[in-house]
Amino acid sequence: MSISSYDDLLKEAATQAQPQRLLFAFAQAGLPNDAGKAEQQRFSENRGGTLTPLMCVDKLPAELSTFAALVEESQHTGTHWDVVFVSSMSGQNGQVPASDAAEAPLKKMVEAITTGQLGAFLAFNRAGDIDAVNEKMARRGVPFFCLSALQASSKACRHSCVHSTTR
Repeated sequence: MSISSYDDLLKEAATQAQPQRLLFAFAQAGLPNDAGKAEQQRFSENRGGTLTPLMCVDKLPAELSTFAALVEESQHTGTHWDVVFVSSMSGQNGQVPASDAAEAPLKKMVEAITTGQLGAFLAFNRAGDIDAVNEKMARRGVPFFCLSALQASSKACRHSCVHSTTR
């Protein structure tokens, strides 16, 4: 199945052979203080800038309903974000991954976002649309969501996939 919406993500997570824990890293787009005119122009066209991870959370698919509900829950933090990156952890032997087990993968997720290694994540903008990051990766033949449990592409993952980050 190709994941092209948040609803597709939840459906795909629910159909996996092993239970899933979804990992979310919320980030804000910005410009460095020393950005030149060309970089500022690219940023105004949504083609450049930096991403700063702000907060993370792990959730079971059953704890999630709509993207609007996820946005509403995130608003309780008082932190503005522009894009949310999503990954997953797969359970074993029918057991759901524990929330404590998500700590290290979430930290790795934040590190990957900070260094611009975004190919292993699904990304949504605040409106719930697949972010342009995913569209650019797809044009280069990179799977949208290249994880062991949730493959949005039948191609084998050629990237080192991350499964978590910091809270």
